[in-house]
Amino acid sequence: MSRRLTWSDVTPKPVWLNRRHLITGAAALAATPALARIEASPSTFSTDATPNTYEEITSYNNFYEFGTGKEDPALYSGGLTVDPWSVVIDGLVDKPGTYDLADLVKDQALEERIYRFRCVEAWSMVIPWIGFELSGILNRVGVQSGAKFVAFETLVRPEEMPGQQSRFIEWPYREGLRLDEAMHPLTLMATGLYGEPMPNQNGAPIRLVVPWKYGFKSIKSIVRISLVAEMPPTTWNMLQPSEYGFYANVNPTVDHPRWSQASERLVGSGLFAGRQDTLMFNGYEAEVAGLYAGQDLAVDY
Repeated sequence: MSRRLTWSDVTPKPVWLNRRHLITGAAALAATPALARIEASPSTFSTDATPNTYEEITSYNNFYEFGTGKEDPALYSGGLTVDPWSVVIDGLVDKPGTYDLADLVKDQALEERIYRFRCVEAWSMVIPWIGFELSGILNRVGVQSGAKFVAFETLVRPEEMPGQQSRFIEWPYREGLRLDEAMHPLTLMATGLYGEPMPNQNGAPIRLVVPWKYGFKSIKSIVRISLVAEMPPTTWNMLQPSEYGFYANVNPTVDHPRWSQASERLVGSGLFAGRQDTLMFNGYEAEVAGLYAGQDLAVDY
């Protein structure tokens, strides 16, 4: 994964601090006391690619709970209440319950991880997340032997998330991983980016990040984690099963039915910059290809 990066490789903090007041919802970054200050160790899992700016990351993304436009999350997420916050953990676990977020993260080792992020729409970013491995939570609650998958749900609060007033999606937003994917050390529960608590528009206060999969798998604003025996239903697969599979691994050899996945546009690269080749598993092939030994990834798309 190349050399380990430090914050000196990332956009200088004074630069993006001056931009923060432009982003709707930025005032909520310190709303959760447990996450108001983030100190994290550097990670050997970081890529050596140049990160996008804070402004790019927080002003261009999909979060349909706030609207279908790329700018909608930044415009309309400022009123989202992220404190108090709790996560229900249930299903095939030894310690089911409703966990306060502060309690859930207090014993987890936070790391800075600069990951590639590839959207299924063929655009990409590089994002400096702050978070901890999902396996830390799963080990804490005790995964029972019958569990084969992990299911996730996003908050439903239409009075604060105006996109949920649309019936385009059956809320809550749902996602899932196979258990071995969830336990993989690359799979991150992110509570911040650029050294600050997660902005509302990017999935505050806690979201999933699975860097070798298309971005829609990295579910935001999580309120439920369930350990289950069968493959769980997932939102985009329910909406368009011929276009969005359960696995959603980044794969340049398997096109979306309506566009090629062989290349991508790096956000912030400029109007006249060429597209870059998409990497198998988004550049994490050496780390995760073994998870899919024997599978036909054109079928298990």
